[in-house]
Amino acid sequence: MAAANPLTNPLSSHVLMGLLSLLFMISTLHTALAASSTSPGNNIHTYENYIKTSCNSTTYPALCYKSLSPYAFKIKENPHNICKTALSRTLKAARNASSTVKGLSRQTAGLTRLEAAVIKDCIVNLGNSLDELKQSLNALKHLNDSNNAVQLENIKTWVSAALIDEHTCMDGFEEGGWVSAAVKNKIRNSVVKIAWLTSNALCLINNLKH
Repeated sequence: MAAANPLTNPLSSHVLMGLLSLLFMISTLHTALAASSTSPGNNIHTYENYIKTSCNSTTYPALCYKSLSPYAFKIKENPHNICKTALSRTLKAARNASSTVKGLSRQTAGLTRLEAAVIKDCIVNLGNSLDELKQSLNALKHLNDSNNAVQLENIKTWVSAALIDEHTCMDGFEEGGWVSAAVKNKIRNSVVKIAWLTSNALCLINNLKH
């Protein structure tokens, strides 16, 4: 008796088609799972968690997370990226604060002589802070070059100096009662924010390894 030909046997054809369909479904499922595990939705949660964990070591963690989380895809889980982004955001805030203070200094008609002098000193302090933040950010961008340990210490020194300059600016408005509450509050709101951002950036940089 001749053996049945699987190509002409309807039952064998159905079994073969069933196996092929099963293999196709398994392959499709595997591809979908792989895509899901690397999808942007999953990555963003991973990156945001990294930022939140890193910010927990800073002086003002809530502000840290709020200022850095919009840049999660840029930061990823990279310690250098989070420090560079933190410094960049601080530098931008410092520029805005400096513009605010300079704008107030031009309103000479509404200022006393002492108020004008205090604001002038603050502008100098903020200018120094801006220069130090710029130096820090530039050095941080080249931290992968030679002399990492020396450069990292320089960065910490510059950011610390920027923080001191910002506090010196604010101290000028607290001493002597020479500045009206209206003027003091306008400037304080801007300068306090950059001082907090600078403090956070310094904390993140202190966690960097050589």
